[in-house]
Amino acid sequence: MLLVVALGGNALLERGESPDAGVQRQHVRSAARALAPLAAEHMLVLCHGNGPQIGMLAVESENDPALAHPFPLDTLGAQTQGMIGYWLAQEMANAGLAGPVVTIVTQTEVDAGDPAFGSPAKFVGQGYPEPEARRLAREHGWAVARDGRVWRRVVASPAPLRIVELPSIRQLVAGGTTVICGGGGGVPVLARDGGGFEGAQAVVDKDLTAALLAVELGADRLVVLTDVDAVRRDFGTSRERPLATAGVDELRAMRFPAGSMAPKVDACIRFVTATGRPASIGALRDASAVLAGMAGTTVTASAELISTG
Repeated sequence: MLLVVALGGNALLERGESPDAGVQRQHVRSAARALAPLAAEHMLVLCHGNGPQIGMLAVESENDPALAHPFPLDTLGAQTQGMIGYWLAQEMANAGLAGPVVTIVTQTEVDAGDPAFGSPAKFVGQGYPEPEARRLAREHGWAVARDGRVWRRVVASPAPLRIVELPSIRQLVAGGTTVICGGGGGVPVLARDGGGFEGAQAVVDKDLTAALLAVELGADRLVVLTDVDAVRRDFGTSRERPLATAGVDELRAMRFPAGSMAPKVDACIRFVTATGRPASIGALRDASAVLAGMAGTTVTASAELISTG
């Protein structure tokens, strides 16, 4: 099977952890050990998140007195793709994957007229107490919003329209290469009137980019791996239950947190609706079981909601 796997950025750096390279490398090592068996048995295209990492680099750039102008978000997105992609490729080989692994710094075309540019909503970087977040917003011109118990920077997150490097990705997959691409959703770019592209100040949601890739590549399955075990019905209430199986119509009728589960569910709905093939959401540690339908939530075109607990 051809699998497109979306790996959450928080699975590589948990909330509240120090963003030291050693900490992140250890998480990447664990992720590679979970993913290597999938890559050994199937064709694998891997998209990773970068929210914590791009936020960290943005803060460093904003506070660097040697810089007359901070690095823009598109450039920071490319930096994080290279960093995390290098780690993942190396650690998957170290985990025993015998075949070739290639990381592609990927550009994702977005629309300059996308309303997301006027309504920043994508969380990046670490969390702050509200007073500190508002101070940073004043100093750096950020938009900030509440994310659970903390406040974080939010940036524009336009919808992905096209993967610029798709032909190269398709060729690599056909040749049996495990491809790491679309990191952080890909570097957001705008098409120029006279041809070519230019960077956009935004962050594309990696789950939606993974869904687009999965559709365009004709993938057999979209697998969204994160730090939670399953989609949950009645989330945040005393009736909360994990779902083993869910149909797209049932999921559309439910509400999910905008900064976390909502884009994952949306990505699965888009893939299943476009292809009729199943998608899965679950914990990274359970990757093989999620694919087999023994853990996580399997999303299908039509299914009864089944609680696993």
